[in-house]
Amino acid sequence: MNNQIAKQKPSFRTAITTDKFQRAINNTLQDPNRARRFTSAIISAVSANPALQECEAGTIVSAALLGESLNLSPSPQLGQYYLVPFNDNKNHCKKAQFQLGYKGYIQLAIRSGYYKKLNVLAIKKCELVKFDPLEEEIEVQLIDDEEQREQAETIGYYAMFEYQNGFKKAIYWSKSKMEQHALKYSQGYKARKGYTFWEKDFDGMAYKTMLRQLISKWGIMSIEM
Repeated sequence: MNNQIAKQKPSFRTAITTDKFQRAINNTLQDPNRARRFTSAIISAVSANPALQECEAGTIVSAALLGESLNLSPSPQLGQYYLVPFNDNKNHCKKAQFQLGYKGYIQLAIRSGYYKKLNVLAIKKCELVKFDPLEEEIEVQLIDDEEQREQAETIGYYAMFEYQNGFKKAIYWSKSKMEQHALKYSQGYKARKGYTFWEKDFDGMAYKTMLRQLISKWGIMSIEM
């Protein structure tokens, strides 16, 4: 029965090009060229993710329009934001939701015009000398060879920013602390089923977590957020 329903359900490419969705997109964006670009970008993003293709088309469009309102790209390669599928058990369907990527956080922070410096970095084994949480100062000896550093084991994550007026904040989390954070806030990661972003790109999710912890508490983002 479910297979028959799935077969009858139109593809996202078909759904988004119907008059219903095109009217909604054009009314929201108020620019035919922008609407065409938006439609093409979303079709491309959904085509690259089989799980998204199972989601209700309306939820994909709604989530993507939120990303568009922030002038962010849905391209997974850019990592500015993601369309994340999840199961709506109450309504027995799969929906998509907007999830800001770490590069999206960087974009919105930069647009504010307040930042002189903004950085997030994975710290590799044997690089960390010390981190002083009171003075928020880190001492590291980075591996010089870029390829060797890329292959080295990650032991923690560091994020910092400095405003144009000189105000600074910095934080450091161990890899173990980041693991505990992922287990606490991602049931999918805890189940180890292989489909979560934590499993596909742990460092990317860790960078986003560090920036969110840093900027949401002490930083400023573009008013577009």
